[in-house]
Amino acid sequence: GAALAGAGHRSLSRFFVNVAIGRNVPHHSQRAERLLTGSEPDPEMQQAIADASRHLLTVPMQTVQTLSRDGLQLVGHWYKNPQAQRVIIAMHGWRSSWYRDFSLIYDFMRKSGCSILFAEQRAHGNSEGAYLGFGLLERYDCLAWIQFLCRQTDLPVYLAGISMGASTVLMAGGLALPTSVKGIIADCGYTSPAAIWKHVAKNNLHLSYRLYQAAVNDLCRQRIHCTGEEYSCVDAMRLCKVPVLFIHGTDDRFVPVEMTYENYKACAAPKYLLIVPGAAHGTSYWVNEAAYQEALQVFWQRYDR
Repeated sequence: GAALAGAGHRSLSRFFVNVAIGRNVPHHSQRAERLLTGSEPDPEMQQAIADASRHLLTVPMQTVQTLSRDGLQLVGHWYKNPQAQRVIIAMHGWRSSWYRDFSLIYDFMRKSGCSILFAEQRAHGNSEGAYLGFGLLERYDCLAWIQFLCRQTDLPVYLAGISMGASTVLMAGGLALPTSVKGIIADCGYTSPAAIWKHVAKNNLHLSYRLYQAAVNDLCRQRIHCTGEEYSCVDAMRLCKVPVLFIHGTDDRFVPVEMTYENYKACAAPKYLLIVPGAAHGTSYWVNEAAYQEALQVFWQRYDR
């Protein structure tokens, strides 16, 4: 019986890890998305995103590449604004895409004088990689994109991310960043990979993460050479030297708003907080566009120089 239970734990742990970090999603996990995120999608918002995504894909951009520190070809899409006052490095979320996650806000950013580098995160889209790293590996990819941009422009640079992209840019905040990086914009980031896995297992899947933790850690070590407990946004924020704008919705059932409070509290740099009542995961811009735009404009005005 114990051997059988052990084998069951191992195979379920393997399934979890593949869903979390494998490039190719096990097909029966796609249906579980609603269960994982803990919320029903808003059809009106879904439609708006679909329309805006189609539009964003028609915008003329240069396809660019950089090399990750572990030798992967990373692909990005460079929108060079003729009226550029600053550059945004945009990091999309888990199992999502640049043209989806930044579709609604692109027009506002363009009109506000932003050139944008839309990164395709490792193991997503056209970027190489068999596994994604929940920010643990991507923070260095972010640095590679910053270095790439430093060769293209001397404008102020901001790192912006949503969901896993937010945690990516927050973790990058713990690295020694070039002086051209003026700020970080983190929308609904989690504290650490382990903390978000534990939260989803307990609250959305009703499973005890503790039972799977050791096996999950072993599998992560094999696949991405680190565990979900090795580094966190909280660790990074204690070292952070660039200003951070934190954004989160109160009704997020996927990444609880408390995680942003925790990251905010740890942040040693100048910090700002926009909490959007009633917004679910990644929907703050949709729910309160005016407040979101104002927070960004104030942030840019303060740190562009």
